[in-house]
Amino acid sequence: MTDVARTGTAPQRSPSGPAHLRTDPPRVTAWLGWVVFVAIMLIGAGVINAIQGLVALFDDDFYLVTASGLAVVANYAVWGWALLILGATLVAAGVCVALGFAWARTVAVVVATINALVNLGFVTAYPMWTVLAVGFDIVTIYALVVHGGEGKALRTGRS
Repeated sequence: MTDVARTGTAPQRSPSGPAHLRTDPPRVTAWLGWVVFVAIMLIGAGVINAIQGLVALFDDDFYLVTASGLAVVANYAVWGWALLILGATLVAAGVCVALGFAWARTVAVVVATINALVNLGFVTAYPMWTVLAVGFDIVTIYALVVHGGEGKALRTGRS
């Protein structure tokens, strides 16, 4: 007698083969919510970085120290452009992660790493934001590397 006749359901088999070659629907867990949260955080961090970049370009007296007091000595115009470009990239990566593109996870991890390093160089000018930004970047990197594959359910419409 088969398992279907006894229990009324087909036996569950574990998927075989590498994850990227499987055709079965992705298993959705609560980490999908974290992937969506990370996408929203990437967009938010990108907007804040862009605003900080504009402030650095137009009002360098806003920050706690002069450009020579930064951890990495550079003109505030350089920091402004770096933050502006990084902010736009973070927003684009966040939107693409929210849409479930697999390549966006890689881009988001790279951009979040660069964002953490850039903000560490900016620590003396804006210390509280640096601590928050680096903390969010670490959570973002962890969620996308370990559980980012669940974002595929967003793209395929499976739940």
